Amino acid sequence: MTDAVAAEWWKLRSVRSTYVILTITAGFVFFVVLLAFQQAHVWDGLDADQRARFSLRPLQELGGWVAQLCLAVLGVLAATSEYRTGMVRTSLTAVPSRTRFLAAKAVVVAATGLVAGEAVTIGSLLGTRLVVGGRPFPDQRASIAHDLPGFAVSGAAVAVFALLGLAAGVLLRSAAGAIVALVLLWHVIPLLVFHLPGPWNERVGSVMPSGLPAEIAGRSAEHSIYGGLLPPAAAAVVLVAYALVPLAAAGLVLARRDA
Repeated sequence: MTDAVAAEWWKLRSVRSTYVILTITAGFVFFVVLLAFQQAHVWDGLDADQRARFSLRPLQELGGWVAQLCLAVLGVLAATSEYRTGMVRTSLTAVPSRTRFLAAKAVVVAATGLVAGEAVTIGSLLGTRLVVGGRPFPDQRASIAHDLPGFAVSGAAVAVFALLGLAAGVLLRSAAGAIVALVLLWHVIPLLVFHLPGPWNERVGSVMPSGLPAEIAGRSAEHSIYGGLLPPAAAAVVLVAYALVPLAAAGLVLARRDA
């Protein structure tokens, strides 16, 4: 298994798209910090009533939200690039066990997604806090230590999206099709769910993957397209299921069809 993981790590590093995606993901941290400068400038010109309604949290969460899609695309390409070039046959010759082959890919993709996700989410939190300084934004009165666990959970959710991308790539064998499916799950379907009649909008929104980290952290879903009804433990189980169930399906399909 160690050799299979090492081989998958080498393959991921050898693809140019990996560096492009990770560079774009990291670039959003700088984008968020630049927007924080603008938010701080706007704050300075507001009166007391306007400041009481001015939130910084949506900006802080932007980096992690974008990272979910970026790493999902990375997961897709980790699978589809081998099908496109035909290298999957060579890989399966070197690692005859298709379960081990997929597991090794999953380990590498998940680790990459976790590291990138934590770097972006925590970097966005720390960068914006540094920029706004001592300005008492209403949603920034808690200490960094208080907010850090919630952002760490959001970073872990990026790894789940990376695994979703990997599973979609294996199942569909098409980069375009898998990416479209992920965009639907990432943002389009939650927007549609938001417009469902109540209480179904909250019930269905509570199990949308992008909203689960906030539920795990016990944060309110007010002003969000997600329902926020699940307790932390249940939300954690659902989030893990988003990674494991598609991977299990991908493993079954990979074992039963030709490379």
